[in-house]
Amino acid sequence: MDKKAVSFVVLGCLLGIIITSGAFSMLARPASAEGASAGQASDATSAGTKKVILKLSHALDQSHPVHLAMEYMARQLDKRSGGAVQLQIFPNGQLGSETESIEQVQRGALAMVKTSTAPLEGFIPEMAIFGLPYLFRDQDHYWKVLLGDVGRDLASAGTKVGVRGLCYYDSGSRSFYTSGAPVMSPDDLKGKKIRVMQSKTAMDMISQMGGAPTPIAFGELYSALQQGMVDGAENNPPSLFTSRHFEVTKHYSLDEHTRVPDIILFSQKIWESLSPEVQRWIEEAADESAAFQREAWKKSTQDALDALKKAGVTIHEPDKEPFRRQVQPMYDRLEGTEIGKLVKRIQEVK
Repeated sequence: MDKKAVSFVVLGCLLGIIITSGAFSMLARPASAEGASAGQASDATSAGTKKVILKLSHALDQSHPVHLAMEYMARQLDKRSGGAVQLQIFPNGQLGSETESIEQVQRGALAMVKTSTAPLEGFIPEMAIFGLPYLFRDQDHYWKVLLGDVGRDLASAGTKVGVRGLCYYDSGSRSFYTSGAPVMSPDDLKGKKIRVMQSKTAMDMISQMGGAPTPIAFGELYSALQQGMVDGAENNPPSLFTSRHFEVTKHYSLDEHTRVPDIILFSQKIWESLSPEVQRWIEEAADESAAFQREAWKKSTQDALDALKKAGVTIHEPDKEPFRRQVQPMYDRLEGTEIGKLVKRIQEVK
């Protein structure tokens, strides 16, 4: 199955889904004041006297389920606003890397960015929590945390640095894929260069496991793998498939070390220039897209694993316990810190 086929299957299965805007409301919605229009937005009213054009940057391929969810958001926003608010999506890192796009959103030069929470560590230190390996007991625990008080607190923490979280997107669990031997235990990472996101916690994890963490922009990773600049990387099944990294890495080891969500961020500067009505349309469209994306992700993950097998990738299921033991010192070092307290809050979620 090629990536176009994956896209069509996902869309075909989901076009009939009816999603209410409040059912999956994820984040706290602090009140904001109206002000002069800024950046990529101009104010609009229900009469539609002025049009709002919002630009959204992300680094993924157009066939990725996350991109499909953002297209769904654009359609819902257009529908709710009667065409007054338009969302323009720029995939494949056209407007810069995730970190560069976050900085643009901070300045108000860009309205929105879809980013992993990993690069946000440099802006919102609390986001480092998601990079901790084996933090969540399972997927149910993960979503209870994101949709609960901890998730809302983390999303609103960005307002102090000029960004506000609109909603979380599922990014599944991350596992290792390699061009040489498979990763079946932490020993298999020793001396290996493993690509990681621009995240101190992710780099610490690879180092703790014995590997050599190598931050590389996602858009540059294919050539880095192809040329042997790195021995492997780690990501979820849909990203491995849609990026076509499987063409140069034939082993995928499902150790599922982290669950790092994606998040849609909005520029606080631009947000404060919008009317309450426009803000409500944006919030509702974001929540609906998040519900759509979660359903799309489930189907896409299984489709991607099936497609990877057909493409000649060997799927491995290593024992996770040695990995858990290897990273325990990361938790020991957090005792008494603010992140350590956050870990306890998450562990207490039933």
